[in-house]
Amino acid sequence: MTEPLIQTTWFIPFYGLLGAILTLPWSMGIIRRTGPRLAAHLNLVTTFGAYLHGLFVFSAIWNQPPQEIFIHWFKVADLDLSFALEISSVSIGAIELVTGLSLLAQLFALGYLEKDYGIARFFALMGFFEGAMSGLALSNSLLLSYGWLELLTLSTYLLVGFWYAQPLAITAARDAFLTKRVGDVLLLMGVVGLSTLAGSTNFPDLYQWVQTTQLPSQTIALLCLALIAGPTGKCAQFPLHLWLDEAMEAPSPASVLRNSLVVSCGAYVLIKLQPILATSPIALTTLVVIGTITALSSSLVAISQIDIKRALSHSTSAYMGLVFIAVGMQSTNFALMMILAHAIAKALLFMSIGCVISTTNTQDLTEMGGLGKTMPITACAFAIGTAGLIGVLPFSSFETFSQTIEPLQSNAVWLPSILLLVNALTAFNLTRVFRLVFLGSSQAKTRRAPEVGWQMALPMVILAITTLSVPFILQDLALIPSWNAMNISETLLQLLSIVLGCGIGAIVKLRRIWLIPVQKTAKFLHEMLAYDLYIDRIYRISVVFAVQQLSKFTAWFDRFIVDGSINLLGLVTVFTGQSLKYSAPGKSQIYVLTILLGIGFLAIFSIFG
Repeated sequence: MTEPLIQTTWFIPFYGLLGAILTLPWSMGIIRRTGPRLAAHLNLVTTFGAYLHGLFVFSAIWNQPPQEIFIHWFKVADLDLSFALEISSVSIGAIELVTGLSLLAQLFALGYLEKDYGIARFFALMGFFEGAMSGLALSNSLLLSYGWLELLTLSTYLLVGFWYAQPLAITAARDAFLTKRVGDVLLLMGVVGLSTLAGSTNFPDLYQWVQTTQLPSQTIALLCLALIAGPTGKCAQFPLHLWLDEAMEAPSPASVLRNSLVVSCGAYVLIKLQPILATSPIALTTLVVIGTITALSSSLVAISQIDIKRALSHSTSAYMGLVFIAVGMQSTNFALMMILAHAIAKALLFMSIGCVISTTNTQDLTEMGGLGKTMPITACAFAIGTAGLIGVLPFSSFETFSQTIEPLQSNAVWLPSILLLVNALTAFNLTRVFRLVFLGSSQAKTRRAPEVGWQMALPMVILAITTLSVPFILQDLALIPSWNAMNISETLLQLLSIVLGCGIGAIVKLRRIWLIPVQKTAKFLHEMLAYDLYIDRIYRISVVFAVQQLSKFTAWFDRFIVDGSINLLGLVTVFTGQSLKYSAPGKSQIYVLTILLGIGFLAIFSIFG
């Protein structure tokens, strides 16, 4: 029975796309009498079908060798552009993560967008979202992965701009789309270059080619840097990281997937590219530098945010920076485990703050407080998500961090310090948010805030139980060692970072007036972090200014030089034509003589010239 399911694994991405297509009559307003909720239910059915299909396949191929499916698209001479799909435990596990979180996020959206007139359109976009991520997980071809990444970028643009009547949402969607275009263009250059040199875009063929190629090291470095650019934009890494902060204008159910899975898709492609990047020390060093800068800066910036969603979105960039460091240090196992642990914990965190936003109608931390008394389920979910993200024992992140300290220390002593510092800063930030939202005295908007309904609470509780169960599931699958096999020194270092972060976050006084300090030095530091180290302003006076000046110059050159020369030629033609018409006698023998003289001069020029 499982063999037909394995052979049709290629269809799993089309469940989400099918759900998006089925919801079109409602999202386009063709069907109105039934209301839009039926469209949401259809999309939920297709997502659940994709999850079940993947679950059966995963149980059948666990501990089995990977299988490949090839779909030949274009072949000429030595160039073979084919679509390769990989059916393995990793790829199907990634699909299960995508479809499972997508199913929970859509259940959450049923309650969050209950009164939104565009709920059918939202679910159509969520189906498109899910299909693109599932296809990327199954892809074993660089060309096909690039195509899925483009579909993912398009769906991100549409979801961020879902509330298109709000100017901030339109600006955020545009900025996210254009920022990703920078990385995607460079990635496309790398894809074209590799396909030309290697004759194939399938990952196994590229792995074999890169081991035998005799290309100069500079050429390999340029190719690898181009390949890195795409994941840099997708994972919101420096310097293409500003879009994720603005993308928080989207509805919270979309933010659940974006901060847990979408950014992870870029990291997943980066891990697939790791054998190619390993041939260039420059590329590996670049990954470590980008990851270090993003991890530290984003962790610090998150502390100064007063928007609850943006306080968490910056930690997403920070943890993806740790994934970049892991890939740069060739620790792909740590990178995969970090993606898994981060995705589940961050999805739970965004669900919990989505409940807070839904019941209080605000995202401002200064307007919150005392919600732990009226929203105990949401408070517990946030606490579990925090513990899962920072790696409190026995969560899976704990094993991931503790088992990585020694390998990183063998390569560079300072790398474990970066990992532990980022974890401590994240612990401090999440403790700060928990205290401001759920503890303290109630504010005007939180005094009578009730617990959310079952449609939002049920997926949040399921995800909280999943977060608690993940380490035990991974131990049963022998993916992480048992707790008895842990290194004591690494375990103590990990616990120390958690205790320091949470301890300082619990001890420091958080008066709401302190969120905007009055002292000049403190105010300068606060504003520098709150405005993302002024990077957007630096871009405005450097890159944006240079592009504007270049655009003005090209517009002037086109108007006065190009158009001016053409207009001048036209005026000369009109003037000479008007002048010659008065000198023409109208006699045919004069025309014949003129033609003969012209032919004569041309013959003399060709003979003696």
